[in-house]
Amino acid sequence: MSQSIALIYAPDGQPLPETVRQWLEERHIPTRGVASSDEVMSAALRARPRLVICDARQNPIASLKACRRLKQDSFTGIVPVVLTTRGEDTAFAAAFDAGADEVLREGITDHEVMLRLDAMLRRSDRDTFVHPSTRLPGTIEIETEILRRIESKTRFAVCYADLDHFKEFNDRYSYYDGDRVIRILSKILHDVVKGTCGEAGFVGHIGGDDFIFVIPVEQVTDTCAEVVSVFDTLIPYQYSEQDRRAGYYFGKDRRGQLHKVPLMTVSIGVVTNERRQFTHAGQVSELATEMKSYAKTLYGSVYSVDRRGDGPAGATPVTPVSTARAREER
Repeated sequence: MSQSIALIYAPDGQPLPETVRQWLEERHIPTRGVASSDEVMSAALRARPRLVICDARQNPIASLKACRRLKQDSFTGIVPVVLTTRGEDTAFAAAFDAGADEVLREGITDHEVMLRLDAMLRRSDRDTFVHPSTRLPGTIEIETEILRRIESKTRFAVCYADLDHFKEFNDRYSYYDGDRVIRILSKILHDVVKGTCGEAGFVGHIGGDDFIFVIPVEQVTDTCAEVVSVFDTLIPYQYSEQDRRAGYYFGKDRRGQLHKVPLMTVSIGVVTNERRQFTHAGQVSELATEMKSYAKTLYGSVYSVDRRGDGPAGATPVTPVSTARAREER
């Protein structure tokens, strides 16, 4: 079943309101009718539908039950649910209490129905495409942003930021402390990128401790240098005073052997289209991952810019830039 499908649940068998049917048709969203709340859940669990429409005009109890079941499950809870009701205020309130994302009462204009449904899908996409812990755009919007820059023919840089020794930090402290570090890094990236690039900067969260930010080529040095500088200033205070003063702590490797673990650093791999021609986001992603992996082999918080060009004739060595050198260049 396609994710773009709409599940239609009408316990009394009544057809959809004509305006809703027309909206689905104009948006090219195919529909599938289901006969019970069990079937609603079964279909939604197999593959998330684009939305679910429950008709609560004649048999509100069954439709409200189906809506509650969808919203209480962590997998299906993000699926937008529309309830059609009669005009009474009690039915309207009950529909929202059940968790409905939109409630269409009898008597509202066709134009308002269309506007409400379009706005609901926009809200759903926004909520689905952002990372839940940082509220930054996720992988879908990252790919869309990179493609937009490619198509605009502007000079841009894609920067892949990743934490070093993050797993060891989680093992020593807790996942709660680790999540706090992730939020701190997201805040640093957002504030620095927006501060240096304004609306020309974009920050996304791939997941875990992996982030992408897209900026104009001209802002690479200032932005990346500021990120590593602020990060190195703030991150030691996430450790205990003893670990912070020592600059390391002892942790166990996979064999159970003790070894020194330094404080966390950030590694940033940078890819630009100054000397390359990109045609799709996958090319950029592959190179950014390569540069991030290279940066992680270097000591401390660093950013590494890919200076190579397309083809053997244009290839030049990768130029790493450390925190110290970044400060000298500013």
